[in-house]
Amino acid sequence: MSNASRAAELRKLLNQYSYEYHVLDAPSVSDAVYDALMQELKALEAAHPELVTSDSPTQRVGNAPLDKFAKITHSRPMISLDDVFDRSEVEAWVQRMDKLLPGRTHEFFCDIKKDGLACALVYQDGILAQAVTRGDGYIGEDVTMNVRTIQNVPLSLRGTSGEFARFLSGRTEIRGEIVMFKKDFETLNKKREAAGLPIFKNPRNLAAGTIRQLDPKLVAERPLRFVGYDLLREVPAEVPTNMFAYEAMSELGIYRSPEATVFTALDEVMKFVNNWDEKRHALPYNTDGLVVKVNDRAQYDALGTVGKNPRGAIAYKYAAEQATTVVKDIVISIGRTGAATPVAVFDPVNVAGTTVQHASLHNADEIVRKDVRVGDTVVIYKAGDIIPQVENVVTELRPKFARAFNYEKALKDQYPELEFDRPEGEAVYRVKGASGTLLLKQALEHFASKGALDIDTLGEKNVVALVDAGLVKDLADIYTITKDQLLELDRFADISAGKLVDAIAAVKTPPLERFIYGLGIRHVGVQTAIDLASQFGSMDALQHATLEQLEAVDGVGTVVAESIAAWFADPDNEELLRKFESLGVRPHFEQKTGKLAGQFFVVTGTLESMGRDEAAEKIRELGGTFQSSVAKDTTYLVAGGKVGGSKLKKAQEYGTKVITEQEFLGLL
Repeated sequence: MSNASRAAELRKLLNQYSYEYHVLDAPSVSDAVYDALMQELKALEAAHPELVTSDSPTQRVGNAPLDKFAKITHSRPMISLDDVFDRSEVEAWVQRMDKLLPGRTHEFFCDIKKDGLACALVYQDGILAQAVTRGDGYIGEDVTMNVRTIQNVPLSLRGTSGEFARFLSGRTEIRGEIVMFKKDFETLNKKREAAGLPIFKNPRNLAAGTIRQLDPKLVAERPLRFVGYDLLREVPAEVPTNMFAYEAMSELGIYRSPEATVFTALDEVMKFVNNWDEKRHALPYNTDGLVVKVNDRAQYDALGTVGKNPRGAIAYKYAAEQATTVVKDIVISIGRTGAATPVAVFDPVNVAGTTVQHASLHNADEIVRKDVRVGDTVVIYKAGDIIPQVENVVTELRPKFARAFNYEKALKDQYPELEFDRPEGEAVYRVKGASGTLLLKQALEHFASKGALDIDTLGEKNVVALVDAGLVKDLADIYTITKDQLLELDRFADISAGKLVDAIAAVKTPPLERFIYGLGIRHVGVQTAIDLASQFGSMDALQHATLEQLEAVDGVGTVVAESIAAWFADPDNEELLRKFESLGVRPHFEQKTGKLAGQFFVVTGTLESMGRDEAAEKIRELGGTFQSSVAKDTTYLVAGGKVGGSKLKKAQEYGTKVITEQEFLGLL
């Protein structure tokens, strides 16, 4: 047998074994046999590189990390579904369809909705050509190299005969969810815990975060799986029903949910719904509900869409899981529109697989309606299994010290420098005299400032121009600005527009500490941002830090910790962070080392050679820590001209070494 024939036979056999293992869950050979054949194929391809094909099982792991993900427009939008929560809403959905298609009977296709990352696999003549994330439903990201590492994603569709054979020719798109099974997630976390690494929060976030890693080798180390839920062809009539699509996927080697079923009556649908409400926790993956569709694809298409939602399908969401906890404080967050949003801060509690410790109380009327007080025991749930909410207060457990929340007093205590008003008939307090655009301009100017992201050419006048033109509606929007958009504004010519676009692109992976400072979190200055970055190392870790963890950071007390927690609990800010991530903004942390590492500096008086901010920056660049006041751990007090007595006195008390500006320059 020739080398080419042997390689072809090995590829065919290994792909068959992979299908048996990952799709059928019924392997016919042991792992040792599979590994031995894989090693033979690898050796053969290494000796004869011309034998390597794109669908070879040896080609799952890419070699070089990517610089970024390319944007891809979906052939058809990856739409979202309307949510329903009880039988009456399902009945109303059926009635709406009956009005649009009178006299037509419906078959209902039902399947379990997986809690993962939606992704589309494009096969050209049966060979995997591209994998694209859902993105915003219209444009996703090309994650082909990463998806190729997922073991149950076939690099080539299985050969088949009969009515499914046509899907091996032309373009076949398979849509599905990338998930991590619960047992695999638990195993992975046990390994990380044993290695002294932080554990991951939940499978869904881990799956989504993994697929968006730029290094395919890292993705290959995570046990991800693809579960198909749709099959698309350029001629829609080739896929007459949703169940036909599932049968086709099974024949083609795509793993799909075995629980999918077709019913002819609504009562049967509701039995299916109720059955899985009781059994869903036994599923190998997490779920947030069911999908119910009209089985007939022609009927489905005829029903059309409303906005982004198809009329022929719904997502049935189960009642959110609940937990109880104690409210430790109620703090107020000022959003980008000037709205003062109250946030309940409570003891960490696990709800629907994630740890939460704060929840928006929305507005003054909502606090009065639910009568939430500091010290109360409250019921927490997740609306749509996503956003933490306070369901109600367990008044039987209310402590004697609990007092009704005084909104106006809290505003004065927490924001003494601001004035607020509450327009008649509204439930929301807002910063007086500050429009949303004014606050946005101030926030963006701070975000682009030298201490934050230091975006060259994005000064006050350009900030005003961008906001007034409607090109920027939040901080993340600056990463969407194009040169052509800027050229339409009076302030920009070809060179200046190009400079600004390039300057923004240059800070798409900003230092974590600068990004934290740039967000404008109340009480978080440059040094606190540096301390937070050093302590937590990532935005995700900071976002999910407990109050106790925040207060453990040097210089962060209760007030600052609660301010940070409130900022991350604000729905506008949560959406902003998701938007940054979707636009590919990746703050990174590098532990700075240098000859000043471990040394703490305070500057008093006026320096002749540089300003205080410049001195602080030079200290940090060399690994040192800049402090605003003398403390027990201060190494040096740099004394310039016109020195006051308080810092010198403190230095004497603590035994801190006092040095001149020239001695300081010598250290630098």
